[in-house]
Amino acid sequence: MKKEGISITQGKKVRVIIRTIHTVYTGDLFVPSKRNRFSDVMNEPSLVFISLTDVKVEGTPDKIKHLALNKFLIESIRLDE
Repeated sequence: MKKEGISITQGKKVRVIIRTIHTVYTGDLFVPSKRNRFSDVMNEPSLVFISLTDVKVEGTPDKIKHLALNKFLIESIRLDE
């Protein structure tokens, strides 16, 4: 599917909580339809950064529309259930 010249990939968003060496982020992680779980995205060797949207930063009122996060800074990640 294309919209205004941009390819839109099929998939789903999952809400995750990510603890890094600096802070905790809660945001939406896109999982493409060719992947089944968010761990498939995290274990993709060609990705150094993961993309999060609608991100909240723990301890602040900040809300970030888009954040590219280096996977090597992550201490833990879990679903926000």
